Amino acid sequence: MHIPGKTALILGAAKGIGKHLGHALAAAGARVVLTYYDWPEESSRMQDEFAALGYEHLTVKVDLRKADEIAGLFERIENRFGGLDILINNIERGGMPVVHGHYTPEQWDLEMETTLKAKWFVFNRALPLLKASGDGTAINISSIAGLVGRAGPAGLIFNDGYSAANRAVSSFTETWARQGAPEVRVNELMLGFFASRHAEGTRGWPLLAEAERQAIINHTLLGRTGRMADIIKAVFFLIEDAAFMTGSVIRLDGGYILGAEGVPPMPAGVL
Repeated sequence: MHIPGKTALILGAAKGIGKHLGHALAAAGARVVLTYYDWPEESSRMQDEFAALGYEHLTVKVDLRKADEIAGLFERIENRFGGLDILINNIERGGMPVVHGHYTPEQWDLEMETTLKAKWFVFNRALPLLKASGDGTAINISSIAGLVGRAGPAGLIFNDGYSAANRAVSSFTETWARQGAPEVRVNELMLGFFASRHAEGTRGWPLLAEAERQAIINHTLLGRTGRMADIIKAVFFLIEDAAFMTGSVIRLDGGYILGAEGVPPMPAGVL
């Protein structure tokens, strides 16, 4: 897909990954639709930034937990741009154990409704428009929490519900790839520890002791947390270059899943 002139919907664009992807896609020539809901200061700053840069864009305040508000979002997209070519399904809400401690019923419901349920309702509302584009693409942004669970150095960042929801996202990716084919490609970008996502710039990261933060980095083969540029490059690959890829998961985690165990030298053996 060539990005210029395409319409892209980016969920959770008030800050962090969503906002940076919105900037990158708009700079590449896409018309961008940016959703926000909470984070009032960040949302206002995002709107000011896009207005000042003169990008062709639409910002929409929407509670993606509510089907009627999702319907209203898509009515505005169709009225403004006439269709949709790209969906960045970035909505989530992770309750870090180091921040929230034990679960409350409200926290559990919030995580399931945002990380999982909202993605489902948005995709199913977007699918007819993506099919009509003839060359649509959807990218589910997920977390390695779906594989790691609340264990190891990540156990203070990933909790049970968030981990379970992210494991389910991969099931959605496969189902949606079947539903979308052949007009729509659906892939998943599974993220490890990134600035603004699980690591620096989050509420939980500074609550970890230095040794706890270092344990996460030591468990990552590349010895660092991820950068926004890493995510942007991966997303552009999935949009522009992965024309024969659908139903796939790209794990972008610096090798965290593999862990930091070394490879011993080959033994001399017995002749």
